[in-house]
Amino acid sequence: MSHKWRPATTFVHGGTTRSHHGETSEAIFLTQGFVYDSAEAAEARFKGETDGFIYARYASPTNDMFEKRMCALEGAEDARATASGMAAVASAILCQLKAGDHIVAARALFGSCRWVVETLAPKYGIECTLIDGRDLGNWERAIRPNTKVFFLESPTNPTLEIVDIAGVARLANQVGAKVVVDNVFATPLFQKPLELGAHVVVYSATKHIDGQGRCLGGVVLSDKQWIDENLHDYFRHTGPAMSPFNAWTLLKGLETLPLRVKQQTENARRVADFLADSKKIAKVIYPGRADHPQADLIAKQMSGGSTLVAFEMKGGKAAAFALQNALEVVKISNNLGDAKSLITHPATTTHKNLTDEARAELGISDGTVRLSAGIEDAEDLIADFERALETVSA
Repeated sequence: MSHKWRPATTFVHGGTTRSHHGETSEAIFLTQGFVYDSAEAAEARFKGETDGFIYARYASPTNDMFEKRMCALEGAEDARATASGMAAVASAILCQLKAGDHIVAARALFGSCRWVVETLAPKYGIECTLIDGRDLGNWERAIRPNTKVFFLESPTNPTLEIVDIAGVARLANQVGAKVVVDNVFATPLFQKPLELGAHVVVYSATKHIDGQGRCLGGVVLSDKQWIDENLHDYFRHTGPAMSPFNAWTLLKGLETLPLRVKQQTENARRVADFLADSKKIAKVIYPGRADHPQADLIAKQMSGGSTLVAFEMKGGKAAAFALQNALEVVKISNNLGDAKSLITHPATTTHKNLTDEARAELGISDGTVRLSAGIEDAEDLIADFERALETVSA
């Protein structure tokens, strides 16, 4: 690529390579291994003296295209595509740590992410401190001589809190730690963690990148030195590789990502405004609203709102369940970023394994509901909520 494309063009063309057939759509290379012209050629390939693919667990042409396209979008030098978003998170964290190291993580995390840092890592002698990530002072006070990784997501799941990525990166650089950011909720369109100073970015490509409920996937992005020194061998030998078919599906998803996210964000904004006027809802949290507690940081750090809305029903779990059960257009599912509008009750799904105290710390009550806006007509979504709210007792 001889020039820098704007995002919408990169989403369609970035990283594309074609075989001698000159296919329009990217080819799916469904192969486990690759053939060499000679034994000498195989030896040279394994020594790294010649370029090319060795084994699909390491890399494949279709996965390579997906990784290069994501690098072009994120401004990263290198990437590895993984089988799922959680494979990306676990790989990005564990590949750079050993027994005796220390993680500082924002406590507002997706349930499985929190399990990795709070439960899995300590089994291997890696220490962890969970903090309220909204306060930079908490990050600074949590630093120890053995702190190696800062981990956060922003906006957070499900309460849409914002963490000051640039501020956390400054603190990490002072002690030689690496900042890993889960950027799923913001998408590559609305937030650029590497530009803000983060060292590693992870995505669950299952969410907005696929965006149509078809397949799992994840990706880890960073500079080439970090990938080579930390992730490269870990990835090869532990095997979290993405299927080439899924890589192809995700390449197709990237082509329409800007169109989908634009519509989803507008729908989320309009539904959030509607819900904020309901007397049956205690509060609405949406990064695109002026009443978000961290609106100033959002304006500084993000270029758009979100496709997600969090709100709290006044009637607790009973009201939250009644609302969900009465919806017709919006479907009940724990996924997000889909073309279809999806709704879930975090306390009984994505964050059910947390203690009552831990959920209370995160602001997840029995009445908390998370909406992932789809690409339907906003008027139909609003009408769906209006009808459903009428069935909920005040």
